[in-house]
Amino acid sequence: MAEDVREEPKPAFKNYKGFVAGVFSGIAKLTVGHPFDTVKVRLQTTDAARFAGPLQCVTQTVRNEGILALYKGASPPLVGWMFMDSVMLGSLNVYRRLLSEHVYHVRGFQPGAPVRADSLPWHGHGVAGILAGATVSFIAAPVEHVKARLQIQYAADKAQRLYQGPIDCVRKIFRAHGIRGVYHGLGSTLLFRSFFFCWWGSYDVLSRLLRERSDLGAPAVNFWAGGLSAQVFWLSSYPSDVVKQRIMTDPLGGSLGDGVRRFPRWRDAAVAVRRENGWRGYWRGFMPCFLRAFPANAMALVAFEGVMRALP
Repeated sequence: MAEDVREEPKPAFKNYKGFVAGVFSGIAKLTVGHPFDTVKVRLQTTDAARFAGPLQCVTQTVRNEGILALYKGASPPLVGWMFMDSVMLGSLNVYRRLLSEHVYHVRGFQPGAPVRADSLPWHGHGVAGILAGATVSFIAAPVEHVKARLQIQYAADKAQRLYQGPIDCVRKIFRAHGIRGVYHGLGSTLLFRSFFFCWWGSYDVLSRLLRERSDLGAPAVNFWAGGLSAQVFWLSSYPSDVVKQRIMTDPLGGSLGDGVRRFPRWRDAAVAVRRENGWRGYWRGFMPCFLRAFPANAMALVAFEGVMRALP
C-alpha cells in the first residue's frame, strides 16, 4: 500500500501574510505615534527661538492650533504607513527567505516561524532590513515629503497656508517641479533606511534572548523586542533623519513660490545643521522621537506578529 505523503506548503505561498499583516502594523503605528512625530518634525525644522523643547512645542501647538494640530499631516501616513508597512514587512519576509536559501543556505527556514538555533543569523535579518528599507523608500519618500511640508505649516487659519491638504500639496509640487519635486529627498530617505540593519538585526537578537531567558508569551516578546529594537534603530539613525527632514522641508522655489532653495546636496543640509546648532543640532527633537519609538513600534510589531500567527 502506497504511503500517503503530503507536501508541506512552500514558503513562497506564505509570502502574502507579511503584506497583509503590515497593514495592521501601519494602523497601530500611526494611532500611537503621529503626535510624537509632529513634535519631532517641528523641533527638527525650527531653531530654539521658536520652541525651547518638546513640552513647549506641544503646549504652543495645542494652545494656538488646537489638539487636532498634533495630527496634522496624518492623512498621508494613515494611507501611506498602511501601504508602507505592508510593503516593508512583506518584502522583509521575502528577503529573509531569499537570503536564507541563496546566501546563508539555511535549510527549512520560514519567516514568521518561531526562532530556532539554525534560523537566519542576526546579521542576515539586518541585511534583509536594509533591502526592505530600500524597497519601501520609493513609497516612503513622497509620503514623508508631503507629511513634513504639512507639519511645518503653523498658521491656524487654513486660508493662510500654502497647502490646503495632502492632495493640494502633491498637485502644487508636481505642477511646479514634476515627479522629481514629489520625490524630493529620495536619496536622504534611502540613506536613513539603510539603518534598518540595526533595527531588524537587534529585533532578532532581542527576540532570541527573551524567548530563551524568560517565560514571556509570544505577544509580550514581540512587544518588548519591537519597542527596544526601535530605540536601537533611532539611536543609530537619528542624525540622518534630522538631515532628511531639513532637505524635505527646504523650499523648492520656482513657480511654487515657497522661497529660495538652500540645500541642493545632502552635505549642504548636514553642514547647515551643525553650523546653526552645533553637534546638538543633529539630536534636536530626539526626545519625542525616542519616547514615541517604543510604544508605536511595540504595538506595531505586536499587531504584525499577531496577524502573522493568525493568518492561515
